[in-house]
Amino acid sequence: MPRLFTLLAVLLLGAPLAHANPSQWQAEWPQTDFSRTSIDDWSEIMSGGPPKDGIPAIDDPQFRRADDAGGLRGREPVITVEIEGAEPRAYPIRYLMWHEIVNDTVGGVPVAVTYCPLCNSGMTFDRRVQGRVLSFGVSGKLRHSDMVMYDRQTQSWWQQAVGRGIVGEMTGVELRHLPTWMESWDQYRARNPQGLVMAEPAHNRSYGRNPYRGYDRSTRPFLYNGENPPHGIPPLERVVRVGDRAWPLTRIRDEGGVREAGVAISWEEGQASALDRGVISEGREVGTVRVSDGQGRDVPHDVMFAFAFHAFWPDGKWMVR
Repeated sequence: MPRLFTLLAVLLLGAPLAHANPSQWQAEWPQTDFSRTSIDDWSEIMSGGPPKDGIPAIDDPQFRRADDAGGLRGREPVITVEIEGAEPRAYPIRYLMWHEIVNDTVGGVPVAVTYCPLCNSGMTFDRRVQGRVLSFGVSGKLRHSDMVMYDRQTQSWWQQAVGRGIVGEMTGVELRHLPTWMESWDQYRARNPQGLVMAEPAHNRSYGRNPYRGYDRSTRPFLYNGENPPHGIPPLERVVRVGDRAWPLTRIRDEGGVREAGVAISWEEGQASALDRGVISEGREVGTVRVSDGQGRDVPHDVMFAFAFHAFWPDGKWMVR
């Protein structure tokens, strides 16, 4: 783990006990109903460093045509959103690395495209909840090293890895997870040469660089005090999560894909790790995963770190050999 991360971890790991009472956050979150929550142990909530909206979500993304988008490198990852009746859209991780949430509307569907670098969790949610459309921001809080989002309409907190409300009016409400996936820029534009790609936001950020250099080669996650995964699986090994099941990515790659538990999971080389080298496009090979059902339809899934799956699905099924 880079020296800066190590220092931050030492400084912040002592913070949970000092901030285990939600009254500490009332001044920052006066409209959040802390009496409604699914959290039993408030010490699980930690400050990730930046304050509320210190990592600014994108609310009005602009787009370019894939064949007219300069600056992107072939192996760098994008989150692909393909909704029937709408033009395909790619959201580069080089932007999500610094913003973590993009609120957009695709084919009339309000979506939140999200990425938590500390868990490598890249998920897209339908923003329609109980008859209204929510918009999401970054709270600055972490739980089990995963981003805690909030919605601006009710100021409720949401766990990004599971898409579920954990504090406030929306506690227990689940967002609909859409069947999107992460692939390389080359793979996206080969399929969609006239597709759309999110343009660079108007923020002063080092887009294309990875501020978490070497993170997915670390032996321990950042600001995580939970158990390690079972079966000797390294905490920062990638797993393919479908529902409450997780397949180690090494198994998917080594076996050339698997068909079991009602899904087909494929692997294709060509995608760089966003969390390896200082420049995202230079990251080591991790490949691209696609998940489909028996009819060949895309299935909602996530490619996340093993420790995060174990933290949020402690009774989940590990699909090891």
